[in-house]
Amino acid sequence: MPRTHASLPRLYIEPDLGQGASIALGKEQSLYLAAVLRKTVGDEVVLFNGRDGAWLSRLTSDSKKSVTLETIEQVATQTPVSDLWYGFAPLKTERLDYVIQKATEMGAGTIAPVLTKFTQVSRLKHEKLVANAIEAAEQCEVLSVPVVAAEITLAALLAGWTTTQGPRKLIVADESATSASPVDAIAALRGHPIGLLIGPEGGFSDEERAQLRAQPFVVPVSLGPRILRADTAAVAALAVIQAIIGDWR
Repeated sequence: MPRTHASLPRLYIEPDLGQGASIALGKEQSLYLAAVLRKTVGDEVVLFNGRDGAWLSRLTSDSKKSVTLETIEQVATQTPVSDLWYGFAPLKTERLDYVIQKATEMGAGTIAPVLTKFTQVSRLKHEKLVANAIEAAEQCEVLSVPVVAAEITLAALLAGWTTTQGPRKLIVADESATSASPVDAIAALRGHPIGLLIGPEGGFSDEERAQLRAQPFVVPVSLGPRILRADTAAVAALAVIQAIIGDWR
């Protein structure tokens, strides 16, 4: 998106976008623009829906109950939907929000909460996870909001992996692995669809680790000589994957 538009508010919407489209926002987004940001008729914002790119749009009505906008021009073409699958053991609230936001920023296409033996949180508000992903996409000029999958147990994930994910390889950050660079192991996966799984703060149990290592699609990697917090490990692993075989190249 042109940097001249970088300071404009960005909103994710569901309706189709195209030249001269008239868009009526719902109550929550209308209140945000008209009351919180104090936008009025003639002010500009950027809209995106994950399908039609980003569109510079102008307010034609500034009612706090129903703001309407008209699209002016496309300022960014739609990027391909990411195929990167990211699974994580849910953390406590603030760090859970952080993980969702960072996974979105780092280009995950699917975000999947995976329940393990030492998972800290077992009840999740799915709509809140989706809202966090949307907010991160709005703030970081991401044009495709990742899919947030329903929570699943590790056992069920592994049992159904080949059926639901096909030939996808699953990189697993394993703190018990001998300290080493993950670069060679990840580079060897170039050309394969990729998944990444980050365990809970307490790590995987011995039984879970054995189950993971028994799967032909699992690729255990070390993230270096230090034990990283789960949220730190997520960002580090996603960055390495994107840099070596992902869309940073």
